[in-house]
Amino acid sequence: MFDEILKQIREKIASYQYVMTIHAEEEMSEDGLAIYDIEQGILTGKILERQRDRVSAESKYRIRGRTLDGEEVEIIIKLSPTGKVVIITVYAL
Repeated sequence: MFDEILKQIREKIASYQYVMTIHAEEEMSEDGLAIYDIEQGILTGKILERQRDRVSAESKYRIRGRTLDGEEVEIIIKLSPTGKVVIITVYAL
């Protein structure tokens, strides 16, 4: 169902066309994750659901994948108007 959007997201991650929110960086640090774990999680993961922001009506995607160590991680992302992937938050499971 989300194959095309996931392909687009992965291409942007692989070519470093992404930014992280401060919140995502803080959560990543708290969970002992590195940016490489987040990249790996997106590159190996599946989109579990699309969410709609109540205020802006933008689509956000919840992706579950694996870190470099094989641990499960979830990442919430959106595509910005500039075409970059915005990593909103991350958390280890």
